[in-house]
Amino acid sequence: MEAVAALQVGIPLRTTAMPRARATLRDVSRAQTLSRAQTQCSACNLLDKCLSADLDTDTTRLLDDLVTTRVRLRKGETLYRAGGSFTALYAIRSGSLKTLLLAEDGREQVAGYHMPGEILGLDGVGNEEHECQAIALEDSEVCVLPFDRVEQIARESAAFQHNVHRYLSREIARQRTLMLLLGTMRADQRLAAFLLDLSQRYQARGYSSSEFILRMTREEIGSYLGLKLETISRLLSRLQQEGLIQVQGRVVKLLERPALRQLVGQSN
Repeated sequence: MEAVAALQVGIPLRTTAMPRARATLRDVSRAQTLSRAQTQCSACNLLDKCLSADLDTDTTRLLDDLVTTRVRLRKGETLYRAGGSFTALYAIRSGSLKTLLLAEDGREQVAGYHMPGEILGLDGVGNEEHECQAIALEDSEVCVLPFDRVEQIARESAAFQHNVHRYLSREIARQRTLMLLLGTMRADQRLAAFLLDLSQRYQARGYSSSEFILRMTREEIGSYLGLKLETISRLLSRLQQEGLIQVQGRVVKLLERPALRQLVGQSN
């Protein structure tokens, strides 16, 4: 939390350089060092979803030099582990990942679902080690953003620093929403809110907002929402019987989004 507070007021987190991100990639089988032409942020179709949105030409050029490595993950492979040294942030270029927290009793708790354009690794900023584990839900590819370079560019560019602050703010808001969801909502409201959140996030990336694939299993969704597998299966069946959604395997179609929003308690 000290790291988040520091970034929010524009104070550099550290003045000493950190090790490059290669030390974090020991669990990954396919780390690829790429040419400048292959990694240019300015040519990426996720430009407006990542930290590089709305930057001037000079700052975008700095970001083009930032990404020199991409990591390719097969489904089930680990990007980083809890307790691992924090050296970089990771921008998802394709695919999707989940993050896991390990409870004191050894149980794994799904802490997040992450899709293209989103940033992983922020959990390591404060203590310089990761607090959770990131695992690919499907074949995926991420861009490695060495954090010492991220800090340097943030000091040199007010626009980029603003993007970092904005992303941190969104993550804080997302965690607050999750706490509200787990603490005050009924089981059916939690599931409806989860589906609506996916709908909005897919729409923001140019995908269908009404039909998408659930990359997490029902058990993983239950872990994320604090519900049992049987409860998730029962609620999906009930929402389908009520005509609000259609479920075929992992493909979900939202038939009545206004009714889902009403169930959650949203006004529009």
